[in-house]
Amino acid sequence: MARPGLLPDDEIEIWLRAHPLWHRDGQTLKRSLQFGDFSEAFAFMTRVALVAEKADHHPEWFNVYNRVDIAITTHDAGGLTAYDTDFAVAVDAIMPG
Repeated sequence: MARPGLLPDDEIEIWLRAHPLWHRDGQTLKRSLQFGDFSEAFAFMTRVALVAEKADHHPEWFNVYNRVDIAITTHDAGGLTAYDTDFAVAVDAIMPG
């Protein structure tokens, strides 16, 4: 399946205003999340991994104890696409509370 095209900068800025927990770093969307402990962080990552596999769109992420940092981009498109914003919305839906 072909990936969608790159999102124009103005669309990305509009999306970011509607999703203030995310920020843009070059051609990636990033978010840091904090949990009560390692088990909660790992459970969250497991749920995100299932979504990522189903969507065939995998984040770059980093975990230390109760913190998870996520970076999303569409590598084969060379930047941000609707796959990234859709994936970010799915991540937000998984976040407890």
